[in-house]
Amino acid sequence: MLKWIAVVVVLAVIVVLVLAASRPDSFRVERTARIQAPPEKVFAFIEDFHRWPQWSPFEKLDPDMQRSFSGAEKGRGAVYAWAGNSKAGEGRMEIIESTPASRVTIALDFFKPFKASNTAEFTLLPRDGGTDVTWAMYGPTPFVAKIMHLFFSMDSMVGKDFEAGLATLKRLSEQG
Repeated sequence: MLKWIAVVVVLAVIVVLVLAASRPDSFRVERTARIQAPPEKVFAFIEDFHRWPQWSPFEKLDPDMQRSFSGAEKGRGAVYAWAGNSKAGEGRMEIIESTPASRVTIALDFFKPFKASNTAEFTLLPRDGGTDVTWAMYGPTPFVAKIMHLFFSMDSMVGKDFEAGLATLKRLSEQG
């Protein structure tokens, strides 16, 4: 009986490993919202890390989170580092590209609760008197992450946070 249980467990592990190996080597999560405000107004919230506590859903994960800013005041070269509870983790962001009123690209490094290096990107396109804002995150998917993605959808987990952040960005940008 124990022999059969061991065989089933080994087969299950092999199936999981084979399925994980067939997963893509990279991921991308993306959400878009239409904001009835000019791109310049929306861009001001994104290119300045000092303004992120007003709209980013990740800022709410730990009210006691430690934050530090360095580098440029805003735009290319601006750096934001954080350290918080187990939900917020620890990491660092640096704006590596900033094209006024159209794009912000951020190198995003997580240190805790897991290590990962990804890219976050905001694209702003003028549309119908407003702005279509796309928030995307993409990066490599190491093998361990491929196994996790078999059981948890990165798009579902992060996507809902992007939707919440874009909704707050919309509200703030459309005010007065």
